Amino acid sequence: MTINRTARLRAIIDTLEQGLVERRQCVRLCLLAALSGEHTLLIGPPGTAKSELARRLHTVFRDGRYFERLLTRFSVPEELFGPLSIKALEEDRYERHTDGFLPDASIAFIDEVFKANSAILNALLTLLNEREFDNGAGRQACPLISAVGATNEVPEDEVGEAFFDRFLVRLPVAAVSADGFSALLEAGRVRDWTPPAPQSGLDAGDLARLAGEAAAVAVPAEFVAVLAELRRHFATQAIHVSDRRWVKIVWLLRVAAASEGRSTVTLWDLLLLPWLTAPDAPRQAAVADWLAARLGVREAFSPERLTRVVAAFEGQLDAELKANDLDYDEAGRLKFSATELADEIGDAKGGAAAPRMSYSRRRRYGELHIGARVRQVDALLARIAGYAAEIAARRADLAAFAAGSLWLDAGLTARAGVNLAATAAAIEELTERTQLARRGFLDLPRLERDNGVVPEPVAHESLDAA
Repeated sequence: MTINRTARLRAIIDTLEQGLVERRQCVRLCLLAALSGEHTLLIGPPGTAKSELARRLHTVFRDGRYFERLLTRFSVPEELFGPLSIKALEEDRYERHTDGFLPDASIAFIDEVFKANSAILNALLTLLNEREFDNGAGRQACPLISAVGATNEVPEDEVGEAFFDRFLVRLPVAAVSADGFSALLEAGRVRDWTPPAPQSGLDAGDLARLAGEAAAVAVPAEFVAVLAELRRHFATQAIHVSDRRWVKIVWLLRVAAASEGRSTVTLWDLLLLPWLTAPDAPRQAAVADWLAARLGVREAFSPERLTRVVAAFEGQLDAELKANDLDYDEAGRLKFSATELADEIGDAKGGAAAPRMSYSRRRRYGELHIGARVRQVDALLARIAGYAAEIAARRADLAAFAAGSLWLDAGLTARAGVNLAATAAAIEELTERTQLARRGFLDLPRLERDNGVVPEPVAHESLDAA
């Protein structure tokens, strides 16, 4: 059944995308938000297919009712929630006829949503979050699956920010790029769009089954650790993500996994986070950069950290190559020379005639010392080789995930792939440097007889942290 549903969703997505240029991620995230019972905000100028996205979305849900309204600063509650019931007023009750209005809709599109007054926005807060509408003395349950809002700009007032937080998915929608302009003109030749076949639509039973499977999706500790790291990062970037939003984010990612027949979320699901966390395009791009650099690269084995460890061994080798010992004669006494240093120190006062200690000789090392150093380097090489294999496995895993994903943005997966490839190249370079250090330790000048001295381990940053 899961395979069947995944194929159905893929067919639905293909149909929804027809004729829409550079709107792939918008289509998919609008649908994923709806499957998760969440709402989407489209942020961009007029004429960028925002209303078309919502109108197509409602055709996905069998027997779903659609509601659409453009709000202005003069809009009144009757436009959204229905007119007052005259009969109820005669009976001293304040109720509305909601049939055909927002409280009766399955999918709703509210254009210029932030132009509404605070009374409308406050009523919308309850409807969007609780799926309930205060109608007279009681609360009316609403069948709303998902609302799509559209705006040119996001307000900064308190009510506006609270309402903004109700939209889990925030999608900046820009005009079609220069590269897509010819495709846009070509798509304009086809005026009619054929919605998904009714039999392929999703009903309440499909949504309930998906929700049940999503509830069983596992969330690994590694996944939670990256989320926690990102949360700490946001604290330094003035990006506020409420506790409620974090909970909703994980639920949406569980739904994404379940819709693809997976029993667990993966690190690659986190590539959807830019649109779920940051409020605008510049900060979403910054989150995307952070994710592309972080995912698949364990902190303890980051190229920067490994570089410091390799540099510690290179520094130790350099120090041992340059180390000198005082020269002794066969009786164990320091050797003296009257001429070795004369040229360097000058001889204005007869320095050449005075006895002086000879130059110290190059330090030599015993087999135990060299063997210990080589074993330390071999242990580091083994750790690096293990990480190189881990990176290779992550690259293969990302490629397989991207090929089968319903929801992932190809641009983000490509960026993550490029970062992993760069990490693999950096690891290869560090391997070569470590092998050179190993040869350097093997080529250290040796004592004729081992002195039994075993060196202290090279001081470096530990790689034992996860």
